[in-house]
Amino acid sequence: MADQTHHYDVLIVGTGNAACSAALAALEKTSRVGMLEKAPQRGRGGNSSLTVVMRFVFNGIEDLRPLVRNFSEAEMRPLLESLPHRTEAELWDEIMRVTNNQSDQEMLQVHVTESLKTVHWLTSKGHDWSPATIRDDNVVTMNGGGPGLQKRNFAILEKAGVAFHYETAATELIQDEKGRVTGVRALTPTGFAKFCSNSVVLACGSFESNPEMRARYLGPGWDLVRLRGVPFNTGDGLRMAMDIGAMPHGSWTTCHASPQDINLPAFTVPSAHSLRDSLTRYMYPWGIMVNTNGERFVDEAWDTRGRTYASMGRAILAQPGGIAYQILDAKIRKMNLYTPNYQSATTARANTLEKLAEELDLNVARFVKTVTEFNAAVQPGAYNPDRHKLDGKRTAGITPPKSNYALEMDEPPFEAFPVRCGMTFTFGGLKIDPKTAQVQHVAGRPIPGLYAAGEMAGGLWVGNYASGSGMMAGATFGRIAGTHAAIAALNS
Repeated sequence: MADQTHHYDVLIVGTGNAACSAALAALEKTSRVGMLEKAPQRGRGGNSSLTVVMRFVFNGIEDLRPLVRNFSEAEMRPLLESLPHRTEAELWDEIMRVTNNQSDQEMLQVHVTESLKTVHWLTSKGHDWSPATIRDDNVVTMNGGGPGLQKRNFAILEKAGVAFHYETAATELIQDEKGRVTGVRALTPTGFAKFCSNSVVLACGSFESNPEMRARYLGPGWDLVRLRGVPFNTGDGLRMAMDIGAMPHGSWTTCHASPQDINLPAFTVPSAHSLRDSLTRYMYPWGIMVNTNGERFVDEAWDTRGRTYASMGRAILAQPGGIAYQILDAKIRKMNLYTPNYQSATTARANTLEKLAEELDLNVARFVKTVTEFNAAVQPGAYNPDRHKLDGKRTAGITPPKSNYALEMDEPPFEAFPVRCGMTFTFGGLKIDPKTAQVQHVAGRPIPGLYAAGEMAGGLWVGNYASGSGMMAGATFGRIAGTHAAIAALNS
């Protein structure tokens, strides 16, 4: 055990969006706040540095005006014409829709009703937003994206005197004889150290970076999946909490997994944010996807991109070799629908379907048959590639169907983009009291002194989620956790 013992009112494990929100909230009541981060300082911030949006309730321009202080209504108006509002009822409905009505309704109620309050609270701390460009389903994006949000968070917290301990891996929760959590034992570069506190907030991510846990909970093949995220989220916080009786909650068999370039590396660290963004492959709603057998395997547009992309990775991983190809023709490129990151995409191009199949080493006859049958199944109707709305232009008589944005793939040159599953985070976590973020024991009572937020709080997401929802939940429940952890600490 290292000689030094550290003492805080509130100790937060993690430095991502949820952890920083917890620290900001705790600082409203106490200055004695410490944060532990397993990564070195240059790798701090978890997956939050790899994000762009928060998905929140707004009823119109009046709710957005405080967030976009440097932009005029004229600049916002085109976005509001496409998405004039996202009411509490609408946010509730879309999350229940994407989770197949399995989201924890008590948690969802807090998430929905507190989201706008939370973004306004973040604004009061020094954050701001910008009008969205091509970010599906969202009118505004965080200024500077996740890196900008985190840079501001760290500047605010450091100025307030929060103590950061980097390269410090939490290994064990410390409890007193009454079962109250009173700190954390952690491994530092110089050995083990004891971090004492009156309350602990766990906000150190899920287990997506742990191959053994992925295989154990998600199933075969997931141990080899590549990460659209950092290598540090290995489930330490979940393990420590369950070791003292914390109740697991939510969907431990599903996760956020999206289509990524075939050349996605094993991990994408925060310092490579531009690389991460260049590797996302979200054009699938406008074309079709085929597997290495040359066959379609999924409805590419059963909903908008922002409500489907987190589940598409699972569909791709289930294909032979875990590989698929996004197929588009010249019409889509002429419509200027491609996102800029496709300029650097791994691709194949040909003037005939036969040549494209040869380029991809697919069975030519089967691939051509797939595209021909798809084209014949496209129904009449107006094509409207609005990223916020579905157009109902569909196929009929084929399986799987395409429910929206169905256009014949018949205008050369044809393009193919090989993709694989890129995993971001897992959906299973701990059971918390949604109103306080206090972790619950398997005996049906709260664990004194222990709180959780971010990806560690299970229950909201099941099988799928909508873009920006994780960051919003992290900030909301992080704020709640920090507030109640500080109140409990001062009253202990």
